[in-house]
Amino acid sequence: MTARAKPVICLMLMLGWVALLWLLEGVDVLTGGALDTFGIQPREPAELVDIVPAAFMHFGFGHLAANTLPLLLLGFVAALRSGIRRFLGVVLLVIVASGLGVWLTAAPGSNTAGASGVVFGLFGYLLVRGFIERKALDIGIGLAVAVVYGSILWGALPTTAGQISWQGHLFGLIGGVAAAFVVRQRPRAVTARPAVRPVP
Repeated sequence: MTARAKPVICLMLMLGWVALLWLLEGVDVLTGGALDTFGIQPREPAELVDIVPAAFMHFGFGHLAANTLPLLLLGFVAALRSGIRRFLGVVLLVIVASGLGVWLTAAPGSNTAGASGVVFGLFGYLLVRGFIERKALDIGIGLAVAVVYGSILWGALPTTAGQISWQGHLFGLIGGVAAAFVVRQRPRAVTARPAVRPVP
């Protein structure tokens, strides 16, 4: 992947992802909420298979619209700075962490879906990866992300507001921070060259 092509590919990836979310929500609306069954209902063993699909479903276009811009921006930056392969690894880890957190701790009888867990995960990932990898540019990006989106951290605090899954937010955030450690670039080992001995 050339340096010029990388931003375009990352942007197309995120635009395609967002377009898929809007397409799925359109199908959900046209079918009277048929896709809402892919949300996560806590502590039901059969619901474990919905952990990944739930991250792509939303409860109405308003719910989706609230997630679209931060997902697009944070996802683009994360993919651009990390590379597509590492980015996909981060997203998968975040989705699993957020979904399992919801499955384990959400209120009985609730149904949770949406990309906000991924948004919180990408936020946490970008926030700390520069410090973990000791890269000045990424530290600056993390600080900028904190300034622009830092207020979302309130959404990861336990709340009695039944319409907000603070569990998905909190565990998504934890998953993003964990992903920064798991997929970090490790320094390459330097192979010692054999000593050169002159021929007598």
